[in-house]
Amino acid sequence: MSVHIELPRELRPLMKKPLGILYRGKGRDTIEKFAGELSSPTKLISVGDVTTFHLLEAGIIPDICIVDDRTKRKPVSSDVSVRNRDKVYEEVSVDNPAGIITDELIRTLCEAFASEKLLRIFVRGEEDLATLPVILLAPPGSVVLYGQPDEGVVFVEVTEKKKEEIRALFEKLISKNQNNELDKIRRILDGHKDN
Repeated sequence: MSVHIELPRELRPLMKKPLGILYRGKGRDTIEKFAGELSSPTKLISVGDVTTFHLLEAGIIPDICIVDDRTKRKPVSSDVSVRNRDKVYEEVSVDNPAGIITDELIRTLCEAFASEKLLRIFVRGEEDLATLPVILLAPPGSVVLYGQPDEGVVFVEVTEKKKEEIRALFEKLISKNQNNELDKIRRILDGHKDN
């Protein structure tokens, strides 16, 4: 059985608040609002099918994209699904149920950040919470982009300060889950190589 962190009901409102700068709008117009700020990030990571689709359509290729073929809990259009399977990516699949962050997802992210390959991580389940470990595991200077439903795209510049903010949120999640196995996840997120 895998180890996982579940998002408790009382912490769900925290996840509705953008973790970075919210660029309001829809589609490619929104991407164009921040495209000029993407000057050679250490890594560019997109989380979410619609965000990834619009980046690719704008000619912006994330180093890592995390998708689940769903948007707002419904299947994405075939156009989005096909475009997000761009041949430039090597694909890795992980299981990660809704409202949960699994150790499998975290380990896959660790491997993705250690790789020089362009990777598409396909999540069987839901990728919405992946943004949290992505920010923690991404090297400083990276940019994480994810969709804020019905509002736009959130632009997160990965800094040590941002990592500390997310680490504090993870500590709340871990303390609410009360599971000794979660120390393994904590150690991985803190940069230790656990097996």
